[in-house]
Amino acid sequence: MDRTLRVIGVPMDLGADRRGVDMGPSAIRYAGLADALAELGATCSDAGDVVVPRPEGRDPESGSVAGRAKFLDETRTVCRRVADEVADAVAAGAVPLVLGGDHSIAAGTANGLAGAGDRGILWFDAHGDFNTPETSPSGNVHGMSLAAILGRGPFEGTDWADAPGVAPENVALVGLRDVDAEEAPAIRDSDVTAFTMTDIDDRGVTDVVDDALSVVTDGTESVHVSLDLDWLDPSEAPGVGTPVRGGVSYREAHAAMERVARADADRDPLAALELVEVNPILDSHNRTAELAVELAASAFGKRVL
Repeated sequence: MDRTLRVIGVPMDLGADRRGVDMGPSAIRYAGLADALAELGATCSDAGDVVVPRPEGRDPESGSVAGRAKFLDETRTVCRRVADEVADAVAAGAVPLVLGGDHSIAAGTANGLAGAGDRGILWFDAHGDFNTPETSPSGNVHGMSLAAILGRGPFEGTDWADAPGVAPENVALVGLRDVDAEEAPAIRDSDVTAFTMTDIDDRGVTDVVDDALSVVTDGTESVHVSLDLDWLDPSEAPGVGTPVRGGVSYREAHAAMERVARADADRDPLAALELVEVNPILDSHNRTAELAVELAASAFGKRVL
């Protein structure tokens, strides 16, 4: 693979209910990420971890909107740091491989990619992440990350969330199966394209991902792929903070990433890949982190033959 990658760790768990995803970047590295990328022939460097404030002794309501966005000040700070690291990687000609951490870090990645021009976003997730502080039942910012990127509600016009170069009509969500009551109509009424697990059941994962890729590459220069490991069924990826039964299988996940790699080669360059919500505390023998490494390799072009 004739490509330069830069790994950026974001040990962040402020956006989630359960502690533990802050150890996700270390778990993914320990699972053999560097070796897997080297086997593909990639030139890879590791920028280390972004500094993340600890929640102990902090007020979760600080900076919250309507009392429903926990640790929003801290999330804003971290996303700005992520954006700076991602922008540095892009300026150096590298593809950022961002390791989470909870999914709120995606707002930082999306803003850091502003220099990559108009971009689509391919969002693999059990959840819509389309809440705003007013609609969120939990106040956890990882459930607002895509809404933040698109500048919905109080995120509009912010310098850390509302990502330039990303239009909702170039955003596709794949594999939804757990969407909140007020989140569902917001997704339906938006210009994003959403594919549920029912679509995957009816049509197969490759057809759905191909359609999603058509959406995110329509008139764009590159694609930001954000992969939440809870997209997979918990039987495959037990080490996630918000598992939901009925997700994709091991082979379906690899087939999807292989489609991403093929589209990258044929149409648009992959601007960034994000792997989030790996929680080693809830995992079994680092199984989910190892799966994250395998899926990253598939997204960057690994094949059986």
